[in-house]
Amino acid sequence: MRIALFATCLADALFPPAAIATVALLERLGHEVVFPTGQTCCGQMHINTGYLKEATAVVRHHVEVFEAAGCDAVVAPSGSCVGSVRHQHAMVARRAGDEDLAVRAEAVAARTYELSEFLVDILGVDDVGAYYPHSVTYHPTCHSLRMLGVGDKPLRLLRNVRGLTLVELPSTESCCGFGGTFALKNSDTSTAMLADKMTNILDTGAEVCSAGDSSCLMHIGGGLSRLRVGVRTVHLAEILATS
Repeated sequence: MRIALFATCLADALFPPAAIATVALLERLGHEVVFPTGQTCCGQMHINTGYLKEATAVVRHHVEVFEAAGCDAVVAPSGSCVGSVRHQHAMVARRAGDEDLAVRAEAVAARTYELSEFLVDILGVDDVGAYYPHSVTYHPTCHSLRMLGVGDKPLRLLRNVRGLTLVELPSTESCCGFGGTFALKNSDTSTAMLADKMTNILDTGAEVCSAGDSSCLMHIGGGLSRLRVGVRTVHLAEILATS
């Protein structure tokens, strides 16, 4: 299968190991991965903040780039960004009165997947041959859990990683408090939510907290680093790419 990597702007700018690991994993499974160099932000930040008019050009660019890639699937190491592509892009186009763009956006969205759902649902794989000798707890990010409905797919993949001890996270479905600009506009609430999440992570005794979104890991990792407790945050893709 020929797959286009949708790296996301956060991975491109701040956390490239997540995107690199996604490529390494998919290639190890025997697939061709291409990187459309024209890709930029998916526009979620603009949309969630209410700048729908400005987001229209971003959506159009995203659609054009991944149409031109001519791939069987588009895969991203981010439930949040895939959620935007699937649930917001066509809406933004229709709000702008551009039905042609909306239809094209739906076509791109239909073949766009978050990494864990692509592995399990499309490739039919829940054992990727990974080896990671650490204790890990998993935080299901809000968009992957609620917008995409990935369910237990990340956990199924982690349970088949050799050497890994998976520890259940208390109050697992609670938000970490990031929410993009929410963390800036509502910092006190965000910090309180983060404190609860970190308490639950520390209660597991795990060495590593993993998730499918670098944004949530950035928020959680920043909090844990300030506590100096030695717990690391590692993207799901990075764990699955180890062997």
